[in-house]
Amino acid sequence: MIRTVLARAGLIAAAACAATLLGAAPAAAHGADAPDGTDYRARVTGVTPARPGLAVRVIEAGARLELTNRTGRAVEVMGYSGEPYLRIGPDGVFENTRSPATYLNRTLAGDTALPPEADPAAAPSWRRVDDGTTARWHDQRALWPESTPPAQVRAAPEREHRVRDWTVPLRDGTDPLTIGGTLDWVPPPDAYTWWAVSIVGLLAVGALGLFAAAAPAGTRALAALGALLVVGGSVAVAYPVGREIDAGAQGVGGVLSGLLSGQIWSLLTGLGAVAAGSYALRRRPAADFAVALAGACLALFAGVANAAVFARSVAPVPWSPTVARVMVAAFLITGVGATAAGVLRLRAASRAATRTPALPTR
Repeated sequence: MIRTVLARAGLIAAAACAATLLGAAPAAAHGADAPDGTDYRARVTGVTPARPGLAVRVIEAGARLELTNRTGRAVEVMGYSGEPYLRIGPDGVFENTRSPATYLNRTLAGDTALPPEADPAAAPSWRRVDDGTTARWHDQRALWPESTPPAQVRAAPEREHRVRDWTVPLRDGTDPLTIGGTLDWVPPPDAYTWWAVSIVGLLAVGALGLFAAAAPAGTRALAALGALLVVGGSVAVAYPVGREIDAGAQGVGGVLSGLLSGQIWSLLTGLGAVAAGSYALRRRPAADFAVALAGACLALFAGVANAAVFARSVAPVPWSPTVARVMVAAFLITGVGATAAGVLRLRAASRAATRTPALPTR
C-alpha cells in the first residue's frame, strides 16, 4: 500500500515538474530577455544639460535603459544613425517604425533582421507603444555586445576595467541633450566557493532526515525542516520581487503584474515551500512528501534557475550581488536538503510499514 502511494506521488511530482518546465519556457523572455547575471556594470552619470522632470537609469543588471519624461514636452531618443528612434511625452511613448534601432533594440544581442521599411534617412513614422511617460529599451551603446571580453580584460581579468564611456543622444524640440554613462568590467566571484558552501549546507540539512526518521527526535527534526522551508520559501518570494523592481516595475500593482506575467512559477515555488513548511510544522500526515516535493521545486526553480549569480559580478536585483548569492545558496541548501530529508523519512516509513512482526512461539 505504501509503495503504491509513493509511486503515485512520484508520478504527480514528475507531472508537476514537467508542467512547470513547459510553463516556464515563455517566461524566459520576460523583461526583454533580462540576464540572470553579468560581469559588465553599466551606470548612468546624468543628462546634459539637465532637465527637471527628465530621469534616466539603468535597469535589469544593465540590460536596458529607462527614461521617464515628466517635463510636459516630448523628448526624442536618437537612433544609431542619428535618426529619431523613440518619442516620450505627455501623449505616450512612440517608436519610429523607419528607425533601424526600433528592430535592433528588441533583443539584447541586437540581432533582429531589419525589415525593408527600416531606413534612417526616411521621414519618421510614429507608432504608439505605451500610454505612459516611461520608455525602456536595449541600447547597444551602453552594452558590450561581444561574447569575448575586451583586450584589456583578457590581459588582466582579475582587475576591474573601464570598458568605455558611452553616450546616447536625445532631442528636446530643437535642443540636443545627451545621456552619459560608463561601462565597466567587474571581475566575477569564485563560483566554486559558492557551490562548495551550498553543497556542505545541503548535506547538513539533508542529515536532518536521519534524525527526522527516528523517534523521539523525529517530530522535532520535522519541525526544523518545516521552519527552514518557510524561511527558504519566503526568500524565494522576495527574489523574483527584487527582479521585478530591478526591471523597472513601479508600485505594488506593477510588481504584481510583473510577477504574474513573467515570474509566476518562481512565485508559486516560494509560496509552495512556505505552505509545505507550515504543513510540516503542524506535523500533518503526508508532510514528508510535501517537504520533499517543495524542496525539489525550490532547489530547481529558485536555486538552479538563478545559480548564474555564483559566477557573475552583477546580479539582476536591487541589492548587493553578495546578498543575491547568499539567497540563491539558501534556495539550494534548503531545497536539496529538504528533499533528501523528506525522501529519507518516506523510506523509513515504507520500511516500517512492510516489516513483518515475528510470530509468537508456543
